[in-house]
Amino acid sequence: MSGRPAVLLVHGAWHGSWCWEAVRSLLVDQGWRVETVDLPSVAPAGEVRYGLHDDAKAVREAITAIGGPVVVVAHSYGGEPATEGAAGLPEVQRIIYVTAFLLDVGESLLKAIGGTPPPWWQIEGEVFRPLTPELVFFNDVENPADAVRRLETQSYAVATEELTAAAWHTTPSTYVVCDDDNAIPVFAQEAMAQRAGTVERLHSGHSPFLSCPSELVAIITK
Repeated sequence: MSGRPAVLLVHGAWHGSWCWEAVRSLLVDQGWRVETVDLPSVAPAGEVRYGLHDDAKAVREAITAIGGPVVVVAHSYGGEPATEGAAGLPEVQRIIYVTAFLLDVGESLLKAIGGTPPPWWQIEGEVFRPLTPELVFFNDVENPADAVRRLETQSYAVATEELTAAAWHTTPSTYVVCDDDNAIPVFAQEAMAQRAGTVERLHSGHSPFLSCPSELVAIITK
């Protein structure tokens, strides 16, 4: 492991670090140090709600706790707290955005999707949840029932709060476009990918960490 950076895996909305289990196992088997972070904006119904900036703080604390060089891998909404949380940290060698929101200062998730919530968002006051995750997130995942069961409610604040810092301006970045994604259309991924230094592609839906973890790990290690 000498000379290798650690890998920090950042999940997206409604998910938890559980979604990285296959990817983490494959990386560890190859000798990589792997850490995960559970974003506080994802929590069971009735618990205290947190927003984007709380998530960014959690990512920043996870990066600094590693105590050395790190590559941050962020999925979907996780791209936002990774972008803000990694800003100004020289130990971050690269951010890999896996069909993720690669946004700039002053932008929000809701702005990025045109200002109107998509029909598969079920908004319930301070929280929201996906109506058809088996189709939107896991369309190419074999037996997605377990993943659907593990999803939690998500604070709606993450959709409206704006980024206050953007690490990708000074930190090298890679964007992984997933060609069969039903959550973030390919054209939207490709538009955000123009901000990244390099672009990779996977023939995958929104959750390559479940549908093709080996292929995703190959990109990460590359």
